[in-house]
Amino acid sequence: MQFNFDDTIAALASAAGSAARGILRLSGSEVQTAINEIFTPDDSSRWNTATRAQRHLGVLQLRDFRTPLQVAVYLWPNARSYTGQPSAELHLPGSPPLLEAALGELYAHGARPAHPGEFTMRAFLAGRIDLVQAEAVLGVIDADDQPQFKTALSQLAGGVSGRIDAVRSDLLNLLADLEAGLDFVEDDIEFVSRKELLTRIESARDAMALLLSQASSRMISTGRRRVVIAGLPNAGKSTLFNTLIGRSAALVSGERGTTRDYLSADCDWNGTAINLIDTAGWEKANDELTAEAQQRRRAQLEQADLVLWCTPANLEAEEQADDRRSRLEISTARCPILEVRTKSDLIETHSATNTIDVSAAQGTGIEKLIVRATAELSRDRAEGQELVGTTAARCRESLENTIGTLERAHAAAANGEGEEIIAIDLHDSLGHLGRILGTVYTDDILDRIFSRFCIGK
Repeated sequence: MQFNFDDTIAALASAAGSAARGILRLSGSEVQTAINEIFTPDDSSRWNTATRAQRHLGVLQLRDFRTPLQVAVYLWPNARSYTGQPSAELHLPGSPPLLEAALGELYAHGARPAHPGEFTMRAFLAGRIDLVQAEAVLGVIDADDQPQFKTALSQLAGGVSGRIDAVRSDLLNLLADLEAGLDFVEDDIEFVSRKELLTRIESARDAMALLLSQASSRMISTGRRRVVIAGLPNAGKSTLFNTLIGRSAALVSGERGTTRDYLSADCDWNGTAINLIDTAGWEKANDELTAEAQQRRRAQLEQADLVLWCTPANLEAEEQADDRRSRLEISTARCPILEVRTKSDLIETHSATNTIDVSAAQGTGIEKLIVRATAELSRDRAEGQELVGTTAARCRESLENTIGTLERAHAAAANGEGEEIIAIDLHDSLGHLGRILGTVYTDDILDRIFSRFCIGK
């Protein structure tokens, strides 16, 4: 990715399509020069002498539009902007032809089209944000639900970077003490004791091990949560599925075995993005079609984040053994299982406290089920909620390498090795941490990260 960061760039920063307001974003040394060709400020003196971030009202005049338009320009005239360069946002009516014409004239007067993610890349290269925070910008844009959005905002605010930087800072100080000791080795001066050295290496290793655990958990829980509805045939699974997604997608019948293949639909449960799946009922495979249906049912269960196990309230006594047996079959799954008693309107007694009574026909118990389900889903996500998924994927190897080099340094210190050996491992650890934060990077890494951004970000 070879960009000229001395250029002035411009792009549409608001969503595509018609809207009450559209935003054009610019960054570079010639921002005001380009805008001056199409914008006349109401207070030209204030505009020409601006030294801090301000809003400027004025008139936009384009060649292809005869009528002047009242617009606002938000100007950052110096390096105290998001990108670390003079920057501006032009706020005008959100008509696509108007926005396109304004961009065209900005391009004609010195600006060039921005590449995907170029504004954020400039912010990174200017030191305004680190690489972890840059990925959080994309996380905010791509968030599917409220938990993902809050995770990205926390990471953007420096929650993850601060933890890594604290470890990096302590390792730098520790390395400085070790290397100072090497300069005075003949004088037998000890700048840091072996006990303190071991303790500080252990602390750094444990902090990175916790972050690695969260990264691993985040990779598992990235995206929509897969909730699988399972149970015996005719347990009310498809009726519950239709109720939870708010439409009749699954065929419902009083006959057993109506569902042969699985059905899938996306929905939102109190801000959590869900992929809900209805599966065939558990039964013995006496023919090829049933065997295939059971295989597909098992495949969905293996990928589930949560299983809703449906047992009808009017289950016959002779079927209760099958229900227990089939329920036991999935009890070893890695995901939590919620026991749901369907068709609860057919009986008067309530079930045990750990089972949720629902009647899809009457709509009772549905809200309680959703609350319980989202609570279960949030538990396994809480482990990795501080990390955006792309950061977790990118940093996992560097975290593993950091832990490995710290363990080598710890072993060397514990075995009485020389401080120069320990220092080498600490140098390596700092290199791996630098790759996470972006103090050490290659063009390939930047290309992979910023190419996923949309233009204007």
